[in-house]
Amino acid sequence: MKPSSRFAASAGADVATKIPLESPLILVSATTPEPLYHAFCGGEICAFTRPEPPGGAPNGDGLALIELSRDLGVLAVADGAGGTPGGNKASGVALKELVRCITEGTFPKGDTALRERILDGFEAANKAVMKKLPGAATTLFVLEVRGRKVRSYHAGDSLLLGVSRGGKKKFHAVPHSPTGYAVESGLMPEAEALLHPENHIVSNLLGSPDLRIEVGSLMDLDVGDTVALASDGLSDNMTLDEISTSIRAGHLPTCARRLAEAATHRMSGESSSPFSKPDDLTVVLYRPQSR
Repeated sequence: MKPSSRFAASAGADVATKIPLESPLILVSATTPEPLYHAFCGGEICAFTRPEPPGGAPNGDGLALIELSRDLGVLAVADGAGGTPGGNKASGVALKELVRCITEGTFPKGDTALRERILDGFEAANKAVMKKLPGAATTLFVLEVRGRKVRSYHAGDSLLLGVSRGGKKKFHAVPHSPTGYAVESGLMPEAEALLHPENHIVSNLLGSPDLRIEVGSLMDLDVGDTVALASDGLSDNMTLDEISTSIRAGHLPTCARRLAEAATHRMSGESSSPFSKPDDLTVVLYRPQSR
């Protein structure tokens, strides 16, 4: 599916024209030359995806953007496990099943309807990966958007982070990994975890009969807050504080480009930072607006 965004650039300025989303939009094995910028559920989203530099290998990441109504939508990021057979295809299989479950047929009424469809989507995606790509695996991180209320669902070690305009971390989905749990429990500093030799180990992925879906609480966002979903191409190369600082304020496409440039520079090994892990990179940013 081709990206539907257009960019209107002016000399010396970072200008992007926000247009309605052609929903659903699924990007797998894709490269976005510029961040996609859309109106979404009373707010705005910006997204990009690209393969590990310098390119050549398929992009194992994918994303899905689903706007169901003026106040209801779903954002998703999946990161295929490259160390598994067919892992680079697993993200696409998972996202397509998730989108099918969410959008198929007439949408029922009730506050729990979307939550049930997302959970059904996780289960269907898991079964599809096991059936179509035996031995493959993928993460799947989902954000249910209800205007200024959001709920997270996840399996794996990708990133989901909510940040205020002042840079305060409002919520963070704990990665399903030994190092992720160690950081969350206070047993290991984040910087040490990023450099740990077992940082690549993930304890919960789609493609397993033992899949566990972690569901967050329904959380309130203030106008100007920003939520980021991203593959670990971002979170393995930047700390949460660095990501928070990059996305907390500014034009959303500017924030997206800032993340892409910083993470890619780290991956190149030319940065003075000790964090450098070349990988596919996918980011989706959501920011509610006043209504």
